[in-house]
Amino acid sequence: MTLNPTELTELVTAAQTWADEDPDAATAAELRALLAQLSTPGAAATAAAAELADRFAGELEFGTAGLRAALGAGPRRMNRVVVRRTAAGIASFLQDSAGDKYTPSAVIGYDARHNSRAFALETAAVFSAAGIETFLLPCTLPTPVLAYAVRALDTDAGVMVTASHNPAADNGYKVYLGGRTVKGPGKGAQIVAPYDAEIAARIDYTVPLENIHTAPEGWTDVSESIVADYISAVDRLVARDRYPERDLKIVLTSLHGVGGETMLSVLRDAGFRKVVPVAAQAKPDPDFPTVAFPNPEEPGALDLALETAVEHNADLVIANDPDADRVAVAAKDPANGEWRMLRGDEVGALLGRHLSRRIASGHWKVRGEKTKAGVVYANSIVSSRLLARVADAAGFAHMETLTGFKWISRVPHLTFGYEEALGYCVAPGMVRDKDGISAGLLLAEMAAALKAKGRTLFDELDDLAVQHGLHLTDQLSVRVDNLDLLGEMMARLRATPPEAFGGSAVDTAVDLSLGSEDLPPTDGLKYLTRDNTRVIIRPSGTEPKLKCYLEVIVPVSSAEDLPAARRQGRARLDSVLDDVRAALGL
Repeated sequence: MTLNPTELTELVTAAQTWADEDPDAATAAELRALLAQLSTPGAAATAAAAELADRFAGELEFGTAGLRAALGAGPRRMNRVVVRRTAAGIASFLQDSAGDKYTPSAVIGYDARHNSRAFALETAAVFSAAGIETFLLPCTLPTPVLAYAVRALDTDAGVMVTASHNPAADNGYKVYLGGRTVKGPGKGAQIVAPYDAEIAARIDYTVPLENIHTAPEGWTDVSESIVADYISAVDRLVARDRYPERDLKIVLTSLHGVGGETMLSVLRDAGFRKVVPVAAQAKPDPDFPTVAFPNPEEPGALDLALETAVEHNADLVIANDPDADRVAVAAKDPANGEWRMLRGDEVGALLGRHLSRRIASGHWKVRGEKTKAGVVYANSIVSSRLLARVADAAGFAHMETLTGFKWISRVPHLTFGYEEALGYCVAPGMVRDKDGISAGLLLAEMAAALKAKGRTLFDELDDLAVQHGLHLTDQLSVRVDNLDLLGEMMARLRATPPEAFGGSAVDTAVDLSLGSEDLPPTDGLKYLTRDNTRVIIRPSGTEPKLKCYLEVIVPVSSAEDLPAARRQGRARLDSVLDDVRAALGL
C-alpha cells in the first residue's frame, strides 16, 4: 500500500495520539511497534503502513449486532478505547431515556475470550461513573445467562462481551434493552433499529478519552445464585410426568467455550446422569486449540465429539458454540449406521413438533396458560418452511421474520422460534433470545422418550417428511476479502435476474431491500420457482461473505418413497447450486 506524504503524516499522528491515550499498555505498545516499523526500509515499512491504514480507516460500526471485530489497537479493532467510547454512548442513551424519571440500570456479562473480562470491567467503570446502577455477573458465563439476568434483575440494559462463534482473534459486544427502556415483546431482547442508530450517534471519537470518566468501583457483583436460578428455570421446562425417560448417554462439548459447566449442571439436575464431556474441549480456552473455527456448523468442529460418541456408544451428541446461545445435535442414522449432525432446520422442526405435542397434552405453559390458544411459532425467512406446516397442522399461528434473533424474539406472543444457524428459543418468557442450553435440554428429553419407544430423531424426521413433504435445505457461502464485492454481486443479480433454478422457472422475485407490510427492508433477494424451490441471497450481517439459502420440497406418499425422494431432492439441490453459482459469476 502506497500513501502520499500527507496521508502518512495524518496516519502517524492518529496512531501516536491513540497510543498516548490508550489505557491498555499492551495495545499501546502494539501501535508503537507498528510506528517504529515505518522507519525500517523495504517491505516491513510497507506492511506496517498498510496495517495502520486498515486500523484507522474509519471506526468500528456499532449496529444491531453491537460490535464484533479482531482484537487490536485502533478504531477498527476491539480494544479498551473502543469499548470505553461505546460504553459512554450506551450510558448516554440510557440516561437520556430515563431523563428525570428514574435511575437507569444495566447488567454486564462476559465469556472467556481474550480481554472479555477487561472489556466488561471497562464497561462497568464507565456505567458507574455515568450514574448507571450497574451489575456485573460473577464469572465467565454463557450469553443466555446474561439474557436471563436482564429480565430477572429487570435492568434497563444488558451487555454481553463475546464474539460468539467467531475465530479466536475476535471479540465483540452484544447489547440488550429491557426494564423501562423497551416495552412489549422486545423487552429483554437484543437491540434493533432505531435503538442501534440512537446509541451509535452518541459514540463520539472526537472527545478526548480522558473526558470519558471511569469509576474505580461502584458496581455490584451479582451473586452466583443467578446461575443457580437460571439452571432451576431451565430445568422446570422438562415434563417429568409425561417424559420421565432418562436412559440416554450424551456426549457433551462446549468447543472450549463457557457453556460446558452450565449445560452439564442442567442435564444432571434434570436427571440425565450418563453425560460424557469431551475432555479436550471441556474447559474454556480463548485459543480454541482443537478446532480451526469454533462453530458447530463448520466442517471438523464436531470431530472429537463424534469420536467420543463412537468410543462410548452414546445415543446423542450435544454441542454448544463458545457462548452457548446455539446448540447442535448429532446422532447415529439407523439408515446407514453413520453419525451425523442434524441441520438447524431439522432440529427446528423437531423441537416445534415436540412442543406442539406438549402443548396439546397440557404439558407446556403458553403465557401462563396450559392451552394452545395464542400459540405463535416463528422462524427467520432463510429458515425452512417446514415449521410453518408443523404449526398449521397443530392449529398454531406462524410468522416469518428477518434473519437474527433480535427479530424473532420480538414476535408478539412468541412461543417457539428458531433460525437455521442453530439458534432456538424454547422459553421466550425466560430468555428473550436464542438459548442453546434450554434447547439442548429439550432435545435430550425428546431423544430419551423416543429411545424408550425404540425410535430415533431420524424416525421423527421421516414422519414429518411423509406428513408435510420432504424439505431439503442447503447453503452456499461466498467469503470475500473486499466487502465491496458483496455489493457488486448483489447489484449483478438485480441487474440481471435469474430466470430459473434447477430447471424450474422463477415465478416470484422479491427484492427484500424494498421492505413489505410484514418485513422491514433488508439487503436480500428471494426467488420462488414453479416447483416451489426457494432461493434467498443476502450479505451476512456479521461476516464478510454472501450467503445463499436453498430449499426444495419433494412430495412423499409413504415411508417407502423416502429414499427415492431424498435422491431426487439432492439432485435438485445440486442443480440449483450450480445455477446460483452461475448467477453470481463464480
